[in-house]
Amino acid sequence: MELSTLQTVLLSALIVAVLVLPLTVHKIEENLEAFLFLCGAFAVTVSHVWSGHLVATALKDPIKITLAVLIAGLLFRKFNTHLQHLTQKAVKAIGLRWTLFLIVVILGLTSSIITAIIAALVLAEIAVMLPLERAGRIKLVTFSCYAIGMGAVLTSIGEPLGTVVISKLSGEPHNAGFFYLIQHLGWFVLGGVLFMAGMASSIRESVVKHAPGAKAAATGSDSTLKGIAVRAGKVYLFVMALTFLGDGLKPLALKTITHLSASWLYWINMLSAVLDNATLAAIEVTPAISDRTLTFLLMSLVISGGMLIPGNIPNIICASKLGIKSKEWVKAAFGLGLALMIAYFVILTAVL
Repeated sequence: MELSTLQTVLLSALIVAVLVLPLTVHKIEENLEAFLFLCGAFAVTVSHVWSGHLVATALKDPIKITLAVLIAGLLFRKFNTHLQHLTQKAVKAIGLRWTLFLIVVILGLTSSIITAIIAALVLAEIAVMLPLERAGRIKLVTFSCYAIGMGAVLTSIGEPLGTVVISKLSGEPHNAGFFYLIQHLGWFVLGGVLFMAGMASSIRESVVKHAPGAKAAATGSDSTLKGIAVRAGKVYLFVMALTFLGDGLKPLALKTITHLSASWLYWINMLSAVLDNATLAAIEVTPAISDRTLTFLLMSLVISGGMLIPGNIPNIICASKLGIKSKEWVKAAFGLGLALMIAYFVILTAVL
C-alpha cells in the first residue's frame, strides 16, 4: 500500500517513541509489554492493515513460545536443585571465568539446533545460579543473547529469521538448503560468538559477591507457580505486541528500504532493535539478492537485535525472567552493539 505523508510521519514518530519512551518514562518501563501492545495497535490502525487474519496470527504466534516458557519454568522448578549442583560443580572445577566463557559458546553455537527459545530459557535459569551480583548477571545475559541471536540464524530451525531467508532463496539461483547460511555466515558468526564469550569471561571479580549457586534477591526469578504463569503471560503479550508492531510498520519499511545498497541496508537494519528481524528479512531478501548484500543485511539484523529488549525473543525471555529493565539492558548492550555494528561493517567491507 502507498503511505500518505501523514501516515509516514505518524509511523516514524512511533518508532522514535518505542525507542525513547521506555528509557525515559518509568511507568512505561515498568509496563513495557502493555506499552508495546498499544504501539502495535496504533501502527496497525495508522497503516490500515487490520484484518481477521492478522488478529488470528497475533493470537496464534505467541502460543508456542509461551508454552515453551511455561513448560520450561515448571521443569526448571522441579529440577532446580540438580541444575544448581551442576552449576556449582562447573564453577568449582574450572573457575567462574571459564564457566562463563563456555556458557556463551555452548548456547551460542547450539542455538541453531536447540532453537533460540530453548537456549534463552536455559540461560535465564543458569544466570541466577551463578555467583554474580546483578550488574554482572545482566552483562552475562546480554552477551549471551547476542551470541544466541547470531548462532540461531545459521539454520532454518534456530529462529524465524533463518526460516524466512532459506525459504525465499530455496530456488534459483541460490538453491539454499540447510547448510546455506552456515556456509555464508559461519566464520562471521563464530567470531562473534567467541568475542561475546571472551567479554563474558572478563566480567570483573569485583561483581562477584555471592557464594556459588546463590541467587540474588532482586533478579525477578520468581519460581512459584503464580510467578511462572505471570511470566508466561507477559511473554505472550510481548510477542503479540511485536506481531502487531511488525505488520503495522511493514508499509513504512517497504517504502523506505527497498532498492537500497548493501551499506545502506546494513545501517537501516538497526530498526531490528525494535522491529522483528524476520519481518525485515521478508521485505529485503529476494532471489535477486547478491551473496555480499545478504551477508551485510543478515549480520546487521542479528547484531542490532541485541541492542534493546524487543529486538529478539531471547532478550524478551531473559529480561522477563530476571526482571531486567530497559535502561539496564541499554546500559549493558547498546554501546556494545553499536561498536559491533561498526566493527563488522569494516570487516565485511574489507573481506567482501
